[in-house]
Amino acid sequence: MNVLVVYRRESESGREVEEYLRDFEHRTGQKLEVVDPDSRDGATLCRTYDIVEYPTIIATTSDGQVRGMWRGVPLPTIDEVSYYAIN
Repeated sequence: MNVLVVYRRESESGREVEEYLRDFEHRTGQKLEVVDPDSRDGATLCRTYDIVEYPTIIATTSDGQVRGMWRGVPLPTIDEVSYYAIN
């Protein structure tokens, strides 16, 4: 599975997301892929999955099917997301 974190670094929640990503890597040993919604690829991803709220964490299968999505804050627990990141 693929887990993506869509957020704007320079936003109110930017620091909270950075801390979450650091804690996630520390606890699981895995890095989550970060997507900037203002980049070309990020804008395409947001249109594809109808992402309009940031931060959004989305877990997809290799063929693009959504298995989990968390929008806004509070962020989900690391355990909730790690299930998708590891499987």
